[in-house]
Amino acid sequence: MMTDEYSALRATIRERGTARMVLLPIVFIGWAGTAIATAAVITVAVSTLVPLLVLVAGFEAVFALHVNVERVGRYLQVFHQDQWERAAMSFGQRFPGTGPDALFSRVFVLAASVNFLPAALGGEVWDIVVLAVLHLLFVNRIRVARAFAARQRAADLERFTALHEPPAASPLG
Repeated sequence: MMTDEYSALRATIRERGTARMVLLPIVFIGWAGTAIATAAVITVAVSTLVPLLVLVAGFEAVFALHVNVERVGRYLQVFHQDQWERAAMSFGQRFPGTGPDALFSRVFVLAASVNFLPAALGGEVWDIVVLAVLHLLFVNRIRVARAFAARQRAADLERFTALHEPPAASPLG
């Protein structure tokens, strides 16, 4: 039973990691197509809103996949004493910043910046201000998600360890 669960969860990690890699180019193709289509149809600065929504949705999907993969990894580390997960966590703690950007945050920030350019170059002042705020909110969301992801492994390890420990004996009985 436990071997089946372990195998299924390792497969979940593999599949969701692959899904994240496949999702990224799909998001950027969708973003580019939407940006071109809206710019052709809507010639005002507001045309950047729909492509921005595509970027936001894509980032949230990548973020959700990452968070869930990490959570499954911590479960395996605690409940199955998975040595790979233990080593990966130790490696990340000992050598921070040596791995790839799992959230593709720099690419999403760059895309948000490029997405804002048409508004900045051809909009009314109020349009530019509103669109700048919306784009900056997205960039801030990316920043907040990165900070969460940086703390997640340790926090999830602590939570799963607490769940795994037997309850303390009651002094009453």
